[in-house]
Amino acid sequence: MAERTFDPDELAARIEPLLKDILQLAGFNLTFEIQPAGGSLDREFENPDLIVNFDGADAGLLLQNKGELLTALEHIVLEATGVAERRERVLFDCHDYRMMRVEELQLAAEAAADRVRRTGIAYRFNPMTSRERRIIHMALRGEAGVRTESEGAGPQRRVVIHPAQPSAPHAARPHAPSR
Repeated sequence: MAERTFDPDELAARIEPLLKDILQLAGFNLTFEIQPAGGSLDREFENPDLIVNFDGADAGLLLQNKGELLTALEHIVLEATGVAERRERVLFDCHDYRMMRVEELQLAAEAAADRVRRTGIAYRFNPMTSRERRIIHMALRGEAGVRTESEGAGPQRRVVIHPAQPSAPHAARPHAPSR
């Protein structure tokens, strides 16, 4: 089956009624605007075609627990509209949370990389979404003395920063080798 052409206008027309229904049925006091991605994004880390921006009295609910509800809403809508495999093309945001999160992840990546270079011991981030893992990988690509990889499966998938060349066998392995 041929891949469907991505049309941001057509996708926005599919997202809008679905999102209105979800918000109404859930009883959220939220408004949203679907717009083409503008120049406010750091295109190195986020490069969507569409941004769905939320506002309203319940905006805080979307941002609790590291934006868990915002991420879930994005996931549901993208699955329902059939573009989940191309989720990087659409970004759900509220009060610039996603751009602040990019900056936070960049700083965390740099601090963890410094720690790995200093100690020679791998650093494991907590599990995070594929979008957030990508930001960590991108922030550290080309950084001397470290390399990144993802490990785990599903919701437990995380980024691990390793020394580029482990100083000792235990540095790259958290557990003793089995015999």
